[in-house]
Amino acid sequence: MVDRPHRPVRLPSEAFDVHEGGLDPAVVLRIAHDSARALVHRVRSSDDPDLVDRMVAYTDEHGLETLAELWSRAGARTLPGALWRLSLLRALIRTDPAGVALLFQRGSEVLSTADVVVAGAESPTGPDEIRALADAVLRGAYVGDVAVALDRAAAFCRTAAAGAADLADDADAAADDSRAAELTTRAARLASSGRDFSACAALERAGSLD
Repeated sequence: MVDRPHRPVRLPSEAFDVHEGGLDPAVVLRIAHDSARALVHRVRSSDDPDLVDRMVAYTDEHGLETLAELWSRAGARTLPGALWRLSLLRALIRTDPAGVALLFQRGSEVLSTADVVVAGAESPTGPDEIRALADAVLRGAYVGDVAVALDRAAAFCRTAAAGAADLADDADAAADDSRAAELTTRAARLASSGRDFSACAALERAGSLD
């Protein structure tokens, strides 16, 4: 999974422990799935062009707490899990756009795949371009093609993972062990997220992403 943002996120259990033992985990997961489907359906069927803008602005103002309460418990290869991780990825990019841009730019230099094109970032890719990409991918999940948005997120993660791995090699060569370890861990998490996003895109196209 992608690294979590530095801003504290309220633990999901705090929202559900309203009585001893909290809600049944199965009930929580069902609510997560139902709410994810309802939100996507509402945005797609709305004739209000500002709905997505307001939703994204609310997330920016209040952090990820509202989403975390329901969606963070869902599996990575589910609709609520995918929406949660897309929002988390965007938050991480906005937390450190310069650092993430460096990973992506380096990855674009070492990869020979079409991932850079699929991700859709402008070149050269700096902090502003990375922020724009993050916004576009999240919005695409609500108002565009969910599978395409997930494919773009997967391609972004693979590109950034390749960049992190390459920078880790540089740090290793410079005997900066702590930096090398940090980048290697980040590369592994990004690669894992890329696999999950790709799997979700395939499930969505098969009509099985719930």
